[in-house]
Amino acid sequence: MELPLLRKPSAYLPLLMSLAALVVVLAHVSVFGAAREADEGAAAHVFQLLVVGQVLLAGYFALRWLPTAPRQAIPVLFMQALAALVACATVACLGL
Repeated sequence: MELPLLRKPSAYLPLLMSLAALVVVLAHVSVFGAAREADEGAAAHVFQLLVVGQVLLAGYFALRWLPTAPRQAIPVLFMQALAALVACATVACLGL
């Protein structure tokens, strides 16, 4: 199944933002460990900004492409949601 909408920035940027959020979490854990800290650090703030930005971009993508190309937009939205879920589940599983 070919998804030409994946070439649109509003489709692939949320996926890249989820990947970046996952990398931030894994890099933080590899350097500082998975111990819970009293104060949120820069990594937590970067993660939060990436996730919020991803949600906003995915919302724009949905508003822009669902009415005109739903058969192509729904799989992309599913991938975006799955990528966000993976990033957030990593934080939840590590107890951060």
